[in-house]
Amino acid sequence: MTSTALPTAVVVDGAYELAEGGRWVDGRYVYVDILSGRLLELRDDTEPAAARQLARLDVPLGAVAPVGDQPGAWIAAAGTGIALLTPDGALEWLDRPEDRTPVPSRMNDGVADPAGRFWAGSMAYDGTPGAGSLYRTDPDGTVVRVLDGLTVANGPAFTADGALMYLADTAVGTVLRCRVDPVSGDLCGAPEPFAQLRDGEGGPDGMTVDEEGCLWVALWGAGAVRRYHPDGRLLHTVTVPAPHPTSVCLHPDDNRLFVTTARYGVRSPTAASGAVLSLDVPVRGTAACAWRG
Repeated sequence: MTSTALPTAVVVDGAYELAEGGRWVDGRYVYVDILSGRLLELRDDTEPAAARQLARLDVPLGAVAPVGDQPGAWIAAAGTGIALLTPDGALEWLDRPEDRTPVPSRMNDGVADPAGRFWAGSMAYDGTPGAGSLYRTDPDGTVVRVLDGLTVANGPAFTADGALMYLADTAVGTVLRCRVDPVSGDLCGAPEPFAQLRDGEGGPDGMTVDEEGCLWVALWGAGAVRRYHPDGRLLHTVTVPAPHPTSVCLHPDDNRLFVTTARYGVRSPTAASGAVLSLDVPVRGTAACAWRG
């Protein structure tokens, strides 16, 4: 395992409280600022880099995925549930399962899988242990609770064939590996431990799988990103100039890693905290999958 500090560019100094959910969608980098409910995009051909706001909600916005065959439409993990976000910024709720939880909670990170389902996690506002869940939204719009007993469900990430899903529980420092039936979307057995971070190593946050099948993990509180081999071996650690990296996204056509960061909880934030960062890396990723609703 090697550890390096690669040259890092601040692409957007947005002073975001909690930037998250970075994805590559239709030739642009799309991400959210959770607590302000904003959806933003950064186009690859814009110089100098300038983020454009696509929508602003009156509830926290955890993550989005594009809706197949509906340009400008998104499925969103927002507020207490899952909603469709129309091109004009209106929300059409599919379900709000976190309205039915015993403690005030919100949706968090989410992603669409290669089969066109949308997966998103939740968490209690006060971090109540075990209050978080993982939900799957099927193409017919049905929202299913797949797992519970999580604390801060984060970063669902899928392999290219959709047969493996990685899921982080940030609060307990665990990355789980879940086998998924690509046809039904059901989990095949119980989640398996993939990586366990020790005290002082940060908490696993947003994740992505690269073109070689390796897992990249943003480490909240540690100012670092890790790359793991599919067998669980830690291959590389890259430090970043912000204590709270929140999500990672690999450019599908260029050897660049985009990292969102947060100002939330940072006593003396710099331009790199609450920003979008860019680093040159030796591998590429894949574009975000769409929800086929």
